[in-house]
Amino acid sequence: MRSPRDWVVDISFFLFAVIFSVVTADSVHLDESMSGGEQIADQVAGALACASVFLRRRWPVHLAMALMLAGTYFHHLTGAMLVALFTVAVHRKRRFTAWVAAVALVQFLLFLLSLAQRPDAESEATGSALTYFALVAGSIGWGLYVRYRRALIASLEERAAQAAEEARRQAREEIAREMHDVLAHRLSLLSVHAGALEFNTSATASDIQRAAAVIRDSAHQALQDLREVIGVLRAPTAGRDGAEGRPQPTLADVKRLVAESHKAGIGVTYHQEARNADTLPAVTGRTAYRIVQEGLTNARKHAPDTEITVAVSGRPGEGLTVVVVNSLPGGPGTAIPGSGQGLIGLGERAELAGGRLEHGPRDGSFMLRAWLPWGGAEAVDR
Repeated sequence: MRSPRDWVVDISFFLFAVIFSVVTADSVHLDESMSGGEQIADQVAGALACASVFLRRRWPVHLAMALMLAGTYFHHLTGAMLVALFTVAVHRKRRFTAWVAAVALVQFLLFLLSLAQRPDAESEATGSALTYFALVAGSIGWGLYVRYRRALIASLEERAAQAAEEARRQAREEIAREMHDVLAHRLSLLSVHAGALEFNTSATASDIQRAAAVIRDSAHQALQDLREVIGVLRAPTAGRDGAEGRPQPTLADVKRLVAESHKAGIGVTYHQEARNADTLPAVTGRTAYRIVQEGLTNARKHAPDTEITVAVSGRPGEGLTVVVVNSLPGGPGTAIPGSGQGLIGLGERAELAGGRLEHGPRDGSFMLRAWLPWGGAEAVDR
């Protein structure tokens, strides 16, 4: 069923065919031996051809073939034939366009053969025939141009849609990673203290009060962090990683992480040997913080009673090295369940920052080691 736009286009092509045939009638050579009846037949055929333009959407190839063959004898079919050829080139497969073009080529070769047998290049008939074939070639060529231009636009629109979907996917991954980094650390502290209260039945009132205070502070901070992340999601102009919506941590904030673990009763040894830390790129400092945060969180999850060592070293031009080591648990414990997505997210973070991440058991301990660019190997803050 035709849409209003289709009707407008079809009527425009119909008017073009009519006007073309009428305007060019006097400039085309006609056989002087044609009788009045034959001339009327030519005009009637032209009128029917113009009306057949409304069938071009259903049978464009058949219409083009019929008009090309009949156009050998009738002039007034030319306008409708050009419309049909254009339609085939735009809307039908290339092999159909090739067939139509082949018919036109055969007609042109036959014309050249007849011209070679009776050379009369200055005659009106020869000029009309050459103009006819030029119009045929122009109609097919213009249709192919429109076809490939539409295909190019559709391809660009598809790529833009894919790019937008990829951007949304990356944004979702960044949001999920941010929520994991922010909440897993707090909730692991809550679990450690809750477990201590559960199993330490001989705890004094002051110990219980101190643990309850840590649980309350951690829960409050977790809610605050969650509120900030949700605020970033609601802000239409916030960056992908939330850098525009909430303050981002730096390497200097690692000391606060260690202090929180000490407050939770977890033994953490921290060595910071990074020179000129104030010149550290923001993305590198933020990534280093997240690596230490995830390392401490995993240690509390899977080996809550082991010692943890955190070492940060490096200098401009050589890069920053972050190492988090904890002893592997010797037996069954009350490890906090995890999805394993934290280390995957850290690997992606390190790659985005231009660095690399390694992790796994080593000499009875679990090691998390990362190298991040600093100075000579510039990272892009994403």
